[in-house]
Amino acid sequence: MPSVLPSSDNVTDAGLANSGRRVIEIESQALDALAARIDGAGSDRTFSAACRLILASKGRVVATGMGKSGHIARKIAATLASTGTPAFYVHPGEAGHGDLGMITDADLVLALSYSGESDEVLMLLPVLKRQGNAVIAMTGRPQSTLAREADIHLDVSVPAEACPLDLAPTSSTTATLAMGDALAVALLDARGFTADDFARSHPAGSLGRRLLLHITDVMHAGDDVPRIDEGATLSEALVEMSRKRLGMTAVVDGQQRLVGLFTDGDLRRTLDNAAVDVRTARIAELMTRHPKTIGADQLAVEAARLMETHKISGLIVVDEAHRPVGALNIHDLLRARVV
Repeated sequence: MPSVLPSSDNVTDAGLANSGRRVIEIESQALDALAARIDGAGSDRTFSAACRLILASKGRVVATGMGKSGHIARKIAATLASTGTPAFYVHPGEAGHGDLGMITDADLVLALSYSGESDEVLMLLPVLKRQGNAVIAMTGRPQSTLAREADIHLDVSVPAEACPLDLAPTSSTTATLAMGDALAVALLDARGFTADDFARSHPAGSLGRRLLLHITDVMHAGDDVPRIDEGATLSEALVEMSRKRLGMTAVVDGQQRLVGLFTDGDLRRTLDNAAVDVRTARIAELMTRHPKTIGADQLAVEAARLMETHKISGLIVVDEAHRPVGALNIHDLLRARVV
């Protein structure tokens, strides 16, 4: 650390902004150069070959790297694992002291080193070769030891680092991370990986809740479903709505099929109508006929979309015979964090 910190008196907002823009421009140029090398004209199609090697593997992708490359390797492994390609990270230093036992002969190794000369990574190569592990390397030097010894080499070289000292890995780590993302997404497409598949590996996240939670998981069922006969009075409907506290009640016929819905909104409109005698009115005269409904096997997010589209706050869940089997309102979806 310098003994005297430099003064910030001469630092301007414009200068800071210019430095930030310069970094983004340099890294953007690095990504443009990287994109042109992915199976480009005259290439040996190493990107496609790497994808095919991973697709053919019966094991997992083991990512490894030291320093900043190690951080990028961790992220690439996490992205692969969450998009359908089983993967994990192994620290190369720890691998040399026992963690190599985590790598089976069915696994494939993704080794990251921009110089291609990281001692900790190179130390693993003889053991991996003897065990029969295929190695895909990402380096910035095609003539490096790691690039030459790997089964497939992906060139992630960059014209310049964004660091003005050309020392701190910046553009190079961005390019390596982008190459890892490119591999993960290409493999995702090749495997036919879907949003449902993604949700299954993210059950605790908001996407998992949206894609895995079904109507049956959030609806009120059995005796908790508000329902009245179509011959009931308005007073009977209000009693049922008060007991079930969902702000609505289903109206059914003699075969228990849904014929209408009466909601808090219908009640307000009824009370505003001077022509209606609330003491004698029958619910069949006041209910909403042909209300929006949903099936129990549908996703909860579909209920949220239906409510939003039609500006309603509750739904009756019906079976194939159009009999009410459940009910839910917007508060149920909020509690389930679907919306």
